Amino acid sequence: MKAFTTGNCGTRAHSLLLWLSLLPILAVILSPPLPAAGPYTAGEVVMLEIQDAIGPATSDYVERALQDAAASGAQLVILRMDTPGGLDTAMRTIVKAILDSPVPVAGFVAPAGARAASAGTYILYASHVAAMAPATNLGAATPVQLVGVPGGGSDKEKETGQGQAAGGPPGDAKQRKLVNDAAAYLRGLAQLRGRNAAWAEEAVRKGVSLSATEALKAGVIDLVAGDTGELL
Repeated sequence: MKAFTTGNCGTRAHSLLLWLSLLPILAVILSPPLPAAGPYTAGEVVMLEIQDAIGPATSDYVERALQDAAASGAQLVILRMDTPGGLDTAMRTIVKAILDSPVPVAGFVAPAGARAASAGTYILYASHVAAMAPATNLGAATPVQLVGVPGGGSDKEKETGQGQAAGGPPGDAKQRKLVNDAAAYLRGLAQLRGRNAAWAEEAVRKGVSLSATEALKAGVIDLVAGDTGELL
C-alpha cells in the first residue's frame, strides 16, 4: 500500500479547497440560460411603427400595443410614422388610445423622407411629444368622402386627406360638414398639447403642409431629431 506523506495531504487539501471555491462560478457558467424577456419590461422604451395607409389593422395594432405597454410599466412609447394618411375611423381610434394612454407617447415622423400626411397629422398632434426627422413633412389634413373603399371599408367611409370628394364639388353641404368637424377635432388636439392651433385649422381647410424645420419654427412640433437616439 502506498503511503502518503504530510506534504501529499497538504497538496490534496489545497486542491480540494480550490475546487470548492470554484463551484459557484461553474454553477453559473454551466446553468441553462434564463428565458428571454417579453417584448415589454418595466422601464422600457417601447417602439411602434406605422407605415403606409392607416386602416383597422393599424388601429388595432396600436391600441393593443399601448395597452401592453401600460401593463408592463413602460416609461415611454415611440410611435414612428411614415404614412400618406388613412381612414378617419381608424385614425380616431388611434388618437383616443393615445389620449387614454398612461404611458407618454412620442410621435416621431421618420426616417428622413417620411411623412405624416392627413391622418398622420392628427396622430402626431395627439401625441404627448411631437417630433420629426429632417427632410420629413406633415399636413394635407383635409377630409374627403370615399366610395367603394378597397379592403373592406364601407361604401361611404371617410378618409382623412386622401382620395377624391364624392357627391359633388368640395363646397357642398356634406363636404363642409366633414371639413368643419375635422378642423374642430384637430384644433382641439392642438389646444390640448399647446401646439399651433391656427396652422392645424389651415391644414384641414386649405390642405397646407410643412417640412420638419418649418413645423418646428411654427410651433407645430416639439423637436427635430435625426434618429431615436437623438430623440431620447
